[in-house]
Amino acid sequence: MNAPRAAALDTIHKPTGYVLTLSCPDQPGIVFALTEFLLLHDCTIVECQQFIDRDAEKFFIRIQFEAAHDAALEIDALRADFIDLAQRFAMHWRMLYTSDKQRVLIMASKYGHCLNDLLFRTDNGALNIDVVAVVSNHPDLGWMADNYDIPFYHVPVSADTRTEAETRLLELVDELHVDLVVLARYMQILSNDLCKQLEGRAINIHHSMLPSFKGARPYHQAHARGVKLVGATAHYVTADLDEGPIIEQEVARVDHSMSASEVTMLGRDTECLALARAVRWHTENRILLDGASTVVFR
Repeated sequence: MNAPRAAALDTIHKPTGYVLTLSCPDQPGIVFALTEFLLLHDCTIVECQQFIDRDAEKFFIRIQFEAAHDAALEIDALRADFIDLAQRFAMHWRMLYTSDKQRVLIMASKYGHCLNDLLFRTDNGALNIDVVAVVSNHPDLGWMADNYDIPFYHVPVSADTRTEAETRLLELVDELHVDLVVLARYMQILSNDLCKQLEGRAINIHHSMLPSFKGARPYHQAHARGVKLVGATAHYVTADLDEGPIIEQEVARVDHSMSASEVTMLGRDTECLALARAVRWHTENRILLDGASTVVFR
């Protein structure tokens, strides 16, 4: 290939879309400063969402923008130029290419509905992610990962091997350059130390009937009590079990004519929906932490 042709293709394939997310103390002039910065760098805004937490006096914004005239701006240069503005407003910020795919490691145990849903959505393009591995404490779901040509790692967990298993998980996170860990019905409690190391980059799903129906067969327990709603909560993993910042919740109505099995299937549908949305919003950089809560720019 001749040099001019190679240079032309290189220009075509360079990303021209970017996303900026930030939070800072609320104060006058933030939006003006941001739009002025983008204008001076010959960029145009494609999507913009903002929110002010009045109680905390905190400002949040997500801006998706493009280089004007299909020019390819180096993101490192944009980041370097943005530092002075960020320091002026005490911003906590991230700037990324919109085309960047996050590398995701999925953990599951024996229930495969959430794992299968995430793999299917990734395969058909509904989730713009790279699933780099599936990790399980049981071998049962290896066939599912194989169907999508995803590496499967069986990492058994017992009271005696928990530390070694978590060490192996962290090794995989490091070796595979994992951006996000998804607990897709992974039925093991993570240690406080592991939760701390994965803080802000691990998402879990659980049924929303806690703490009323704890332990095994929660949907059967709920059916026996005649509940009228089942649901699921997707949240960030913290050392406080199932109490991390909530990203998304999904609910469905239960009819008196439903069997316990039908209620279980309905509940699992809500788990799939809530988890898929949480993963999509996180990997599209639509979530900002606001203390124990979240700001989600859908």
